[in-house]
Amino acid sequence: MGIIADWFRRYLSDPQLVFLTLLLLTLTAVILTLGNMLAPVLASMVVAYLLEGLVGVCERHGLPRTASVLVVFIGFLLFVGLLLFGVLPLVSRQVTELVQQLPNMINEGTRALVELPGRHPDLVSTEQIDELIGSLRSEAVAFGQRVLSWSLAGVVGVLTVVVYLILMPLLVFFFLKDKDLILDWFRQYLPEHRRIANAIWVEVDRQIANYVRGKFWEILIVWAFNYLIFLSFGLRYAMLLALLLGLSVIVPYIGAVVVTVPVILIAWFQWGWSAEFIWLATIYGIAQALDGNVLVPLLFSEVVNLHPVAIIVAILVFGGLWGFWGVFFAIPLATLVHAILIAWPAQHAAGRDS
Repeated sequence: MGIIADWFRRYLSDPQLVFLTLLLLTLTAVILTLGNMLAPVLASMVVAYLLEGLVGVCERHGLPRTASVLVVFIGFLLFVGLLLFGVLPLVSRQVTELVQQLPNMINEGTRALVELPGRHPDLVSTEQIDELIGSLRSEAVAFGQRVLSWSLAGVVGVLTVVVYLILMPLLVFFFLKDKDLILDWFRQYLPEHRRIANAIWVEVDRQIANYVRGKFWEILIVWAFNYLIFLSFGLRYAMLLALLLGLSVIVPYIGAVVVTVPVILIAWFQWGWSAEFIWLATIYGIAQALDGNVLVPLLFSEVVNLHPVAIIVAILVFGGLWGFWGVFFAIPLATLVHAILIAWPAQHAAGRDS
């Protein structure tokens, strides 16, 4: 108990450290309790944060703030329109086709599995294949039931999308346009002496800006590049698979492995063990290697490298707390924790020495 009391006296006797602790606890409590209700606001803040970098680029090229915001906002609306009226209908159609073809794929896969004991009796037995086929069929039935439940809940989903489509553009525009006004309003309620909080925010802001914007560009590049590959080969469901691959980069290490399975299976069901299948698998593997060894270091050269164990733990913890956004921001939030753990004792020691 003496060690714990000494730690509290050492690090929580400084009013700035107390303020930082209360600020973090308050923000966490607000997100946990009001996160669902404030979801459009939080999502709009994320989008505005992403677009702020483009606004800064326009300002550095001589455009005033208002004109920069208008240019970036119009570009954002065009991008959203392209997604809604160009990409989304194509993805929806391909999802429907995939669900319709799923029974045929299962039957074809079942026939291939049934032949395995005869070809390789030392590796697999008939009983093992029957058990595997039974589990696959049960999973297919469960998947069909989930698709049906999604369709029945479609009305609620449509209403939610309409709310987001109306509220989010307005919120994004005002977050960009009145950024300084909003920040000044918040600052007036903060204490004057907040050296530690400011130091941590400068470091975290740099890390999060680099990560989030880099991750956004990585999603677009991986999506577009893989779509061109699949389209050139004539692979079915090219847009759907490419979109899943783009989104898979949100979850490092795990996402690409999970999405690779349907890519390989669909290619096999379409071509079998043919030259097209081998070429596609080879080029796909090269693309994944380029993403991990060229694109990621290029986009995230200024981001703190966290240990893979820390990244996986962060994804599990923050994903469990906040779902998709928790997974998306797992690494920036882990970076925030890392920055606090480093800056807290350092700033305390600097303040004590001064």
